[in-house]
Amino acid sequence: MHIIVPIKQVPQSSAVKMDPVTGTMIRSGSAATLNPLDLYALETALCLSERSAGSVTALTMGPPSAAQILKEALSMGASRAILLTDRLFGGSDTYATSYALSKAIEHIGSFDLIITGERATDGDTAQVGPGIAAWLDVALVTYVSAINTIVDRTMEVERLTEEGYQAVRLTLPALISVVKEIAIPRLPTLRGKKRAMNTPIEEWDARTIGADIGKIGLKGSPTRVVKIESPKVARTAEVHIASDEDSMKGAVDRLIDIIEEVYHG
Repeated sequence: MHIIVPIKQVPQSSAVKMDPVTGTMIRSGSAATLNPLDLYALETALCLSERSAGSVTALTMGPPSAAQILKEALSMGASRAILLTDRLFGGSDTYATSYALSKAIEHIGSFDLIITGERATDGDTAQVGPGIAAWLDVALVTYVSAINTIVDRTMEVERLTEEGYQAVRLTLPALISVVKEIAIPRLPTLRGKKRAMNTPIEEWDARTIGADIGKIGLKGSPTRVVKIESPKVARTAEVHIASDEDSMKGAVDRLIDIIEEVYHG
């Protein structure tokens, strides 16, 4: 079984910066890490490949620095790592990103399953996975919490819904996005880290994958961020210092009064 896992390099939450002109995220020079939710997709893929003597290809799109997260995927056990890197990809929204990744997957060739994380922690849209499935015209199941069986080319999974769990049967090749409940990500071993150091990362540009220039980057992105505002939090506080029994009682009484004012007007 050949499984492809698209992963993403995301900025650490404290280091997010936006370009006020283009509305895109400034990724250069900021601390970045592997999207935490993609770890569950990687672990799921690795477990399936171990059971079927298969292989796992980690795929990402980003600047050259994104090679760092591919090294992490290799150290966990991925067989192959591919980096889509080209200035032409810059500024891609979820539509353009899913198109570029789908073209890369077509260039990779045959596969049985694509597994993505639930969403990326920077954009928080959960649109890229379904977008890839749409471009490739393969079956899609989102929010998968368990994989029950895979027999021949049929997979049975459970997906998490607001009402509970839903059993779904799908035919491979397919794409699934997974939630945290599905697995506990492993830690890279020393052997895995050494292997990652010696495994080359393939770098592909837009020409390599045969991408239509009009469908990638800012030019190929139908959605734009038109305005960015930082939330302003203004709070007025009432401070009560409880230094003895009387002041403590007074503070508690005042807290009760405030709660009653909020709930009863």
